[in-house]
Amino acid sequence: MTKFMAAAIQMDTQDDKKLNLQNAVKGIEEAVAKGAKLIALPETMNYIGRDELKQAEPIPGGPTFKILAEQAKKYGIWIHGGSIYEIKPRDNRPYNATMLISPEGNLVAKYRKLHPFDVIIINGPFNKESDRICPGNEIVTVDTVEVGHLGLSICYDIRFPEIYRLMAMAGAQVLLAPSNFTINTGRDHWEILLRTRALENECYMIAPAQCGIKPNFQANGNAMIIDPWGRILARASTDKPEVITAEIDLDYVDCVRKQLFTLANRRPDVYHMTTTTKRTIMS
Repeated sequence: MTKFMAAAIQMDTQDDKKLNLQNAVKGIEEAVAKGAKLIALPETMNYIGRDELKQAEPIPGGPTFKILAEQAKKYGIWIHGGSIYEIKPRDNRPYNATMLISPEGNLVAKYRKLHPFDVIIINGPFNKESDRICPGNEIVTVDTVEVGHLGLSICYDIRFPEIYRLMAMAGAQVLLAPSNFTINTGRDHWEILLRTRALENECYMIAPAQCGIKPNFQANGNAMIIDPWGRILARASTDKPEVITAEIDLDYVDCVRKQLFTLANRRPDVYHMTTTTKRTIMS
């Protein structure tokens, strides 16, 4: 199909995993009722608390995967699982990993967050995710055919344009960025970053989000779906769980790329640094 409905689910995940998964299922049911064929959940959708290691699961095979796989198979839809903590054997730091599940309930792709969220914000949060979370080491895209060629990322990755350009060059048409953005950075950076990643790579951007008060900060909300021209097709509120939907037109990706040529006009022949010299001051 070249046109389909996509949904981004905004959640207020807390430390009750059972309740969080119930809310995720409710969000999926609402998205299905709105006609969605691709449904995306936010970062750390099944647990946000202070014990990431204890809550880590295998992917596939864990309880969260099984629940999402059941929903995908039940409704015949694609589910992008936002992210959960994934067990890493012989390591006290789990991965922050996302999963893409097919309408048959199969794991089609898995991506582990490349960039840990290590920040010190003045009058805001201090966070060193790399102390608690093991970074991945692979950029992942997957061509589903049915709902396009997807590029996978998680939250803080959005600040690193290199991976999105590589995914676009590999054929990605739809970029996914499930997040748990802080309100301190989100109110100034979230929309700008998402729209920029979409328009510079001429891709759709689907960005599910967390809202609410978390252990270390307030989440930003504002889940969005953005088109390849950089226009916001759907936006959630800042402060409550919500399901937003928008039509994805894969032909429109080609249309935009035939107008702006951002990818075609690249100059990889000169994209390297030469040795620079100090400026000579003439007397």
